[in-house]
Amino acid sequence: MFFTLEQTDSASRARTGTIQTAHGTIKTPIFMPVGTVASVKAVHQQELKTEVKAQIILGNTYHLYLRPGTQILHQAGGLHQFMNWDRPILTDSGGFQVFSLSENRKFTPEGVVFKSHIDGSKHLFTPENVIDAQRIIGSDIMMALDECTPYPCDFAYAKKSMHLTHAWLARGMAHYKTTEPLYGHQQAYFPIVQGSVYSDLRQESAEFIAKQDAVGNAIGGLSVGEPEDDMYRMLELVNGILPKDKPRYLMGVGTPVNILEGIALGTDMFDCVMPTRNGRNGMLFTSEGTINIKNEKWSHDFTPLDPNGTASVDTYYTKAYVRHLFKANEILGMQIASIHNLAFYLWLVEQARMHIEQGDFTPWKNKMVPILSRRL
Repeated sequence: MFFTLEQTDSASRARTGTIQTAHGTIKTPIFMPVGTVASVKAVHQQELKTEVKAQIILGNTYHLYLRPGTQILHQAGGLHQFMNWDRPILTDSGGFQVFSLSENRKFTPEGVVFKSHIDGSKHLFTPENVIDAQRIIGSDIMMALDECTPYPCDFAYAKKSMHLTHAWLARGMAHYKTTEPLYGHQQAYFPIVQGSVYSDLRQESAEFIAKQDAVGNAIGGLSVGEPEDDMYRMLELVNGILPKDKPRYLMGVGTPVNILEGIALGTDMFDCVMPTRNGRNGMLFTSEGTINIKNEKWSHDFTPLDPNGTASVDTYYTKAYVRHLFKANEILGMQIASIHNLAFYLWLVEQARMHIEQGDFTPWKNKMVPILSRRL
């Protein structure tokens, strides 16, 4: 994997770049649709290409490991072949999903023991075997195993957790360097910065991660309930330490406003389930604000979902029609909303890239933030 830094905004840390992988080129800043179990919910792969214009999607090691299982994925020739997706894939190591299990997992120096949410069976993830699993999955970008701290958590716990993540990373990096890809294409390996909302811990973690000289770096443990100001403060600190010539990935973030602010602070890659999850519940993100399409006010509105045509589906369907689909409990409504939201997110980062290139990103961002924050 290669990253080329292209242009930086004069009034912020916003920047453009290109990531080259074996399965294609990614223009940054970029949003990555989440395909947790080899499926971006309610959106088939052809729509991801033609309607959403996704350049890269995510899979999740925890979920894919449990179902369909690494044996089936290996037999299929990896996730690209299994799901018929020929563009880049990033896989999370499963650390966040195990963190979410709460009562059904235990962190140890060896790794994390957890019970499957499917059948209650017991499993162990180690820094080494999550790399082995991701080798079988065949993703273009693999993530290191980490512990995602909850919010709030005290300083002592956050420090202990960070040091555990660093110890796991050292083992994972060693294992990564002694293993080979299975399907003929190279796989990158990203470490993850932790440290909760404590500046000295985040600084220590970012400095440790920077020294690993990985081809890219991730920032985890944010957007887990902390105030947005704390998230931005941590992001500004960490991005000031991580290498400028490597892509920076903010994990699991977030709203359209979060993404614009994250770009302004020097972040290149984002992912979140919000576009599809909220879309399935009738929330549409548009260039004029957020819509609850289930509201009665849209029942006689025959205008496009977004008047600025941020998604190609906006030329096909009106607000009144999509509201009707939701009120009638038609699956098509959830599909249209999911495609629209994902396409809007991709439109938003494309617009950010364009304005960085034009040299007016900061005034554009400052204009867009209050617009995107309002409910219509």
